[in-house]
Amino acid sequence: FSIHVQQKTARNMKVLVVGQGGREHALLWKLKQSPSVDEVFCAPGNAGTAVDGVNVDIADNDIQGLVKFAVKEEIGLVVVGPEVPLCAGIVDAFEKAGVKAFGPSKAAAQLEASKIFSKQVMRRANVPTASMEIFSRAEEAIGWLDKQEESPWVVKADGLAAGKGAIVCANRDEAIAAVKLILTQRAFGAAGDQLIIEECLVGQEASILAIIDGSTIIPLETSQDHKRAYDNDEGPNTGGMGAYCPAPLVTPELMDEILEKVLLPTVHAMNTADMPFRGILYAGIMFTETGPKVLEYNVRFGDPECQPVLMRLKSDLAQILLAAAEHRLEEVEPLEWDPRPSICVVMASEGYPASYEKGRPIAGLDAAAEAEDVKVFHAGTKLINGKVVNNGGRVLGVTALGDDLAAAKSKAYEAANKIKWEGGWFRNDISNKASK
Repeated sequence: FSIHVQQKTARNMKVLVVGQGGREHALLWKLKQSPSVDEVFCAPGNAGTAVDGVNVDIADNDIQGLVKFAVKEEIGLVVVGPEVPLCAGIVDAFEKAGVKAFGPSKAAAQLEASKIFSKQVMRRANVPTASMEIFSRAEEAIGWLDKQEESPWVVKADGLAAGKGAIVCANRDEAIAAVKLILTQRAFGAAGDQLIIEECLVGQEASILAIIDGSTIIPLETSQDHKRAYDNDEGPNTGGMGAYCPAPLVTPELMDEILEKVLLPTVHAMNTADMPFRGILYAGIMFTETGPKVLEYNVRFGDPECQPVLMRLKSDLAQILLAAAEHRLEEVEPLEWDPRPSICVVMASEGYPASYEKGRPIAGLDAAAEAEDVKVFHAGTKLINGKVVNNGGRVLGVTALGDDLAAAKSKAYEAANKIKWEGGWFRNDISNKASK
């Protein structure tokens, strides 16, 4: 009888996912599969989360409103998707109200909120990364660049700039233009009060995500994102046009090296600084000729990497994230993964990553959803009069599993080609890098 009662209690957890993108839809979809989860809310959510869960009309940056809702609904676990509320201290606010939340504190979230803070942590922890200089005045930065030998640089605004604050410059003139854009023209506002100039690392990039509870680290399967808008990595940078999992580039030996030289020392440095890191630590790693080096840290699931990674996860995500929030990750069994690879193809609005029109009806979603081992995650969508319309730049993440990467790719594109709306488009070469 007591066992029966415990099981019943365990099934009654309500979960709240904060955010409205493809990452949040994937999180909601996976969390809902847990036997311990009764109901999943998403605030504010999109047209896809409205089908798989319950949308709540509260903006993801309305921290007071979200805390009030979580307390009233007796939410057992909050999972925060986007970086802005994390960096604003939303997890601290939930914990203060007695609500368990998965994600870093405001102090620990500085690993993403400030490029300078992040690089200083890396320096202290001896984490391999690009050399850099910090500037707050344009003339000083330009004076420094004038003294350097001609070479490529990366100029980064210090603060959050919606993924657009890192400018890759082929030469000194481009770097000077980037400095002026950030410090003089104030293109990123207060996020550009300071900037860093880094050496430009060359190689292939992969995303390493790990769940951390302050002491225990559980790495997730590797993935590779595609940032440029068009095929063959051409065109402007975007939030990500697709991803696949796993990334063959990251061998087990390289993963061991990343754990030993990147993740462990960073977690240790954050503990030493009295800012224990709990949540997802996402390391963007460049695999250079001299070994793996960290490009930057994020403090949340990547989007679109989250979609193909969670497509393969077979373990109970709700119980893993609850264990992390309760600082008992060491109790979690080794994660179970579907051995098949997965791929996510992002479908975007015409004009993205610049301006685009919203409110265009989307057809073919039901036909795409009928395919086996395919899930269409919604990102920039909205329901208007019962019809799904585009409501953002990145609109859908068509995600598929296949016996091999070629099969997964074929399934994802077959499904994507069934979905139509005026101006909808996607890259045709997601995952091609894996075979090079």
